[in-house]
Amino acid sequence: MKVEVESRKPIKPLTPTPPDRRNYKISVADEVNPAMHIIRIIYYPSVNEYRKVVMNLEESLARILPLFYPLAGRYIREQKTVDCNDEGAEFSVAQVLGCSLLTVAAASSVAPEKLNCLLPVDVAAVDEPWDPLLAVQINRFVECGGIAIGICISHRVFDSTSVATFVSAWADAARRGGVPSINPDFDMLPSLFPSENLPTLDMGIARDTSDVVGGPTANPNTVTVVGKIFMFDKNLISALRDSVSNTPGWRSSGAAQRPPSRVLAVSAVMAQAFMRADRAKHGGGPGGSYKRGSVIGQMIDVRERTVPPVPRHACGTWVSSSYLEHTAEESLALEHDYPSMILKMRAANAKVIEDCKRLLSDKEFGRWTMIGSSIDVIKKITSPDFNFVWITDLSKFGCYELDFGFGKPSWVSLAHLPTHDFIVLMNTKDNDGIEAWVYLHESDMPFFEKEYNDIIRNNIIKIDDRGDACDNANY
Repeated sequence: MKVEVESRKPIKPLTPTPPDRRNYKISVADEVNPAMHIIRIIYYPSVNEYRKVVMNLEESLARILPLFYPLAGRYIREQKTVDCNDEGAEFSVAQVLGCSLLTVAAASSVAPEKLNCLLPVDVAAVDEPWDPLLAVQINRFVECGGIAIGICISHRVFDSTSVATFVSAWADAARRGGVPSINPDFDMLPSLFPSENLPTLDMGIARDTSDVVGGPTANPNTVTVVGKIFMFDKNLISALRDSVSNTPGWRSSGAAQRPPSRVLAVSAVMAQAFMRADRAKHGGGPGGSYKRGSVIGQMIDVRERTVPPVPRHACGTWVSSSYLEHTAEESLALEHDYPSMILKMRAANAKVIEDCKRLLSDKEFGRWTMIGSSIDVIKKITSPDFNFVWITDLSKFGCYELDFGFGKPSWVSLAHLPTHDFIVLMNTKDNDGIEAWVYLHESDMPFFEKEYNDIIRNNIIKIDDRGDACDNANY
């Protein structure tokens, strides 16, 4: 796949940002975010009147930027402030040569790093005064007429829910004309949890310093990360849920009336595979010398879970996390007990969701819930005594409903992310499957794939032994 950028220009807000909004001081929750963009690539199989479509996307973007005014500014790192100077969002138009959209969107086989050329900037191109906070690239597949809209929004100002709010508003403006009736809130988070001049969390993310747009550049001083997509169709998810629901441990837990969600069923498989892979790589086992503990972090959106509820369209990083921490001995038992893994992950999430009720009324507790607990746990990432994995769920954002005026997407993807020990769950078009995007050190991936296949095979066999139909499970 070859991508040639035809044009690149700034898109400024249709109306100027008022002087009283010129300086946007970010929150402490945003200032500690890793230095990277949140990315999406949205694929549409066929688009007529391509030039008119591009013009409409430009014009509609200009119309909604006054609502999302920080995105047209530039971040001033030393001041932890966005200068809302209306310099504009970056808007690129490109041609894709040598392949069709259908070939690229074959999610079960595409390598994530092949997709970065569809993004307008490098994933880690943030925090410098010349970096746009929002960049878009419209990619036209010459062979088939389809397009892919690549979007990068700085994690310094947005989380994934904020990105979903923005893209939905942009699609609505492009499809309907005018300005959508949405009221994004940028003031609530910084007023509750103002900047504390804390350093950015170091997650090993390296900026591409080459002149090539998109795609990671080899750097001998950084960890080599590889990505792979693991597909869970509805049959496999159903089999996994059934393998848990009928076990004595699940029934005795009081959870029998509510089977595990598809996200939880998938998350537990990925967590187990990650833990088992680390043990296998380091030669661990019963009676062995393996001493590494494990930490599983699950990110949770706190919006609409607080009292009173934070609005859905509140922008910034309204995220907390649950953490499961175990010793090497505890991990060994949990790695081979799928129902127990699900129960523990569910309980950890339930506690954080319950804690959200106090987040606004007790600011000290709220700060610890959203920022302090993460800082404490992340210190263990660099420790050789712990094996740490993040799992984040992006499957509920309605990405497959995004209609810019030329139909709904055939696929929504990520790309290569320059951070390891990170798993992202994405929805499938039919809304009943999950794509797990896994990012690991290149030496870890073979171990992970083997353990993943073993876990799936063992759980499916358990279902088969009870005589349930699961012949169509995709594993």
